[in-house]
Amino acid sequence: MKDTKMIHIKNGDDLNVAAEILKKGGTVAFPTETVYGLGANALMEAAIDQIYVAKGRPSDNPLIVHLSSLEMMTPLVENVSEKAKKVMDVFWPGPITLILQSKGVVAPNVTAGLSTLGIRIPSHPIAKKLIELSGVPVAAPSANLSGKPSPTEGKHVVEDLTGRVDAIVIEEQSEHGLESTILDMTQEPPMLLRPGSVTREAIEAVIGSIEVDPALNKKMAADVQPKAPGMKYTHYSPDADLKIIQGPLEKVVTHIQTLVNNTKGKVGVMCCDETLKEYSAEVVLSLGKRSDLTEIASNLFKTLRKFDELGVDIVYCEGYDTLGMGQAIMNRLNKAAGYEIINL
Repeated sequence: MKDTKMIHIKNGDDLNVAAEILKKGGTVAFPTETVYGLGANALMEAAIDQIYVAKGRPSDNPLIVHLSSLEMMTPLVENVSEKAKKVMDVFWPGPITLILQSKGVVAPNVTAGLSTLGIRIPSHPIAKKLIELSGVPVAAPSANLSGKPSPTEGKHVVEDLTGRVDAIVIEEQSEHGLESTILDMTQEPPMLLRPGSVTREAIEAVIGSIEVDPALNKKMAADVQPKAPGMKYTHYSPDADLKIIQGPLEKVVTHIQTLVNNTKGKVGVMCCDETLKEYSAEVVLSLGKRSDLTEIASNLFKTLRKFDELGVDIVYCEGYDTLGMGQAIMNRLNKAAGYEIINL
């Protein structure tokens, strides 16, 4: 067990302490605009090993490296295309990760043996300042136990990682609530490996048509190595069984209520504001207005964790259209439910 140091930004605690821990090879959980990340010095293999141990994360699952500036990128990657530069110009700092050709400078366990490297510059001021103060590229997956819903609040990180990491920087809820979009720029056309708040439509408006990895819509085979985080393993899952019901909303509401009426145990429903009053179940939680998918996304992981706090056995969830942010929302729900979807 580690003696985890809690660093409260609102109390004026010094971020330099966390930066020094990173520089020396320790592990620090910190807020970003997507979700909380668990960071370690990307140049130190032993430091990266601590991430995999703390999370219980499979070692063939590569990590994203976070930078504070474009200058930090130059020693790490090569063959940066004009399209990649356009994406950086428009969306960095921000919630999009680019897969580029690695120069082999980062520790080999960052890339899980791949010749490519995922990098991004976060826009969250604390994340950027922490990386800048540390002076090193910071590899950071989400700061949760592997498989659990990603943490969007400091208390989630404290629950999962106290005693497992050297420090936790605690602040308010993350802005977007979903992990970054991941775009593979090592192929032409570029390929979307993980949807996020930077949508496919927004990317295509900047660089033209992109492909979508087929793995987004199905479970990846056990013998395939993922090119990016979040592609292969069950992710974001609450302790409760989660089942998604997809179809016309009126039919979805009726079908979910029928399922609730015929299910034993403590049953939960995850819905939207527009349908909240139409359900009768022991626990009914709304993600927000269906007309505001940004709100739905930002509340998703927090709400999945809330069902666990309330001891729910099974959760029935309304599905969403897959346009824009809906693609990212359904990607996370699919993985959380182990692709158990009832199509009406």
